[in-house]
Amino acid sequence: MLEGKAIIGEADMLQTMQQDALDLAAKALDFFDVTDSTDIARLIKKEFDRMYGPGWQCIVGRDFGSFVTHCFGCFIYFQIGSLSILLFRGSAGYPEQEENQFEALESLETLETI
Repeated sequence: MLEGKAIIGEADMLQTMQQDALDLAAKALDFFDVTDSTDIARLIKKEFDRMYGPGWQCIVGRDFGSFVTHCFGCFIYFQIGSLSILLFRGSAGYPEQEENQFEALESLETLETI
């Protein structure tokens, strides 16, 4: 495992989802060497697809740039040591998809408060 505390750079995601992302990254780093960035990304992506539905994308590495469009409430960028992780659910930019996603997130927030 890569030593170090996770530092969130940017997030547009519920706290519980953020924690899931951090936990999965730690799990992936327990299973894989830090140089196996594709395997780390695959584990995180597949688990988020399973837990929150399809369409998640995950990029893992030490040096990359990005410019992505994401669904409302479905984006996190964080670092663990020198390893950066970008996790997001892609968006085609259709307003009705954003509204439906917002309704789903409101339902999740309601469940969290119960």
